[in-house]
Amino acid sequence: MHADLATALRAIANPTRLQLLTWLRDPERHFPLDHAIADPHGVGVCVSHLQAKTGLAQSTVSAYLAELQRAGLVRATRVGKWTHYRRDEDAIARLLAVLGHTL
Repeated sequence: MHADLATALRAIANPTRLQLLTWLRDPERHFPLDHAIADPHGVGVCVSHLQAKTGLAQSTVSAYLAELQRAGLVRATRVGKWTHYRRDEDAIARLLAVLGHTL
């Protein structure tokens, strides 16, 4: 359990990764839905929208999202040639519970 906790904490220790996770909490507020090709809650937000909002290179954003995915905090879904990301709310709730009991 401590290894999983450490992995998740490392993932959110980066300010940009934490910001991505925060934006994904309320995608309607943070992303232009008129260009969305999928439901932002059910499928997620397209990596191109995440990249545009951060202003970082697509490869950097993809690497940040892969780290969040390895930590179990987001889920990725392919829609055509695009990858969409959404938060894994159950995993985040478990992380918060473990933090509450551990610290």
